[in-house]
Amino acid sequence: MTGTSATAAEYLATPNRRVSAANGIDYAYREIGEGRPVVLFQHFRGNLDNWDPALIDALASDRRVVTFDNAGVGGSTGTTPSTIAQMAIDAIAFLDAMELVKVDVLGFSIGSFVAQELALIRPALVRRLVLASSTPRGAVGMHGWAPEVIGAVGARAPNPDGYLGVFFTRSVESRQSGMQTLERLTARSDDRDEPTTWQTRQAQYDAVCAWGIPDHGLLQRVSAINMPVFVANGDSDPMILPHYSYLLAGLIPQAQVQIYPDSAHGFLFQHHAAFAGHVETFLSRPQ
Repeated sequence: MTGTSATAAEYLATPNRRVSAANGIDYAYREIGEGRPVVLFQHFRGNLDNWDPALIDALASDRRVVTFDNAGVGGSTGTTPSTIAQMAIDAIAFLDAMELVKVDVLGFSIGSFVAQELALIRPALVRRLVLASSTPRGAVGMHGWAPEVIGAVGARAPNPDGYLGVFFTRSVESRQSGMQTLERLTARSDDRDEPTTWQTRQAQYDAVCAWGIPDHGLLQRVSAINMPVFVANGDSDPMILPHYSYLLAGLIPQAQVQIYPDSAHGFLFQHHAAFAGHVETFLSRPQ
């Protein structure tokens, strides 16, 4: 099921909050819903306002959903680090500050890299793991993104056309869903998050490039992820190709894969209802 033009009201009305962590960072976050917590890790250059409200509202129908800006991102203080490992350590500091001791984690794009690292560094903290548009560290072909992709989403000024070209396919249905997503992303007029900076862009892309240096030995690291994992992607993602989802799931002992049709990097926004349903089924499944 693809998006609708209706505004998702709950997440749009959720206030920005801050929590101070032991590492000296004040983290900006939002939370919505009740129940077992699921913490969301954001994509490249994204902040709190870059989560599709329709997806967050759907996830929050049965969960306490927590979105946050990692160190140096958006409304959080500090400087964005240039390694995935440090981003994971900073994320642990946020979770500790929130007194979250056992959570489900949903990581999207670079957020999924951080989520993998978190599950390896402190496995007792993660109950179940959702990896959207993801790839394991060291995979061949992931040393940076194609020039047209980083050109579309990596320029200094925001580029809605570039966003649509990477996050959605060229089909009429997908492009219409993209326009509706942009409407929802910009619908909040008050209490918006701080935009991400050029320093964040540079540091995150450095981290992405380092993550993608080909190294066959490093691929084996994810085999230590011993909790259930749901790996998902769009069938036409130009940023992280869907074959990396199969590679990742093949390396993780308890992983399952779902590929969404006629969708690109923003498949979880385009198919927000279906994706949220699949995530809920996965998170609710008996051990």
